Amino acid sequence: MDTTNLADLYSLPELEWSAIRTRLDQNIDQAPGSGGLDRHTCWLTTINADGSPHPTAVGALWFDDAFWFVTGARSRKGRNLARDPRCTMSISTHEFDLVVAGEAVQITDAAIVADLAARWAAGGWPARVDETGQAITAEYSAPSAGPPPWHTYRLTPRSAQAVSAVLPGGATRWRF
Repeated sequence: MDTTNLADLYSLPELEWSAIRTRLDQNIDQAPGSGGLDRHTCWLTTINADGSPHPTAVGALWFDDAFWFVTGARSRKGRNLARDPRCTMSISTHEFDLVVAGEAVQITDAAIVADLAARWAAGGWPARVDETGQAITAEYSAPSAGPPPWHTYRLTPRSAQAVSAVLPGGATRWRF
């Protein structure tokens, strides 16, 4: 891992990726009243066909050193990812603001999809595996996800950048 202190100008310390991971591993809840400005929101940014960014809020999970999310194949983000898997995921927590960049890979392994459905269901979204065993369905999802089935994606970080939101402050970029 290559680490760059982006706050050297102000003599602030490097942020530790291990501390960022530890906080992400605590299952950052996105329900109202759970933090941030009343809650935490993940923002996925994909690349439109014309090269412009397409940011959209998503219900993402962090585990196994990656962000996991779903979207429909016909949604804008689904079409963008099919054409170009490069994307970013952003989140603001009480402790830091974070942007993770990498490529989103569609996951079709039935055991992984079932595990994710169970994780989302445990968090309050009634997700379940569809009849193919390779996608998620539920009575509802975010309007931007498109209609079910929703495909599962794993965004493994290639780089990340965080800005501390607590004293003493700091800003750091990591390349993995």
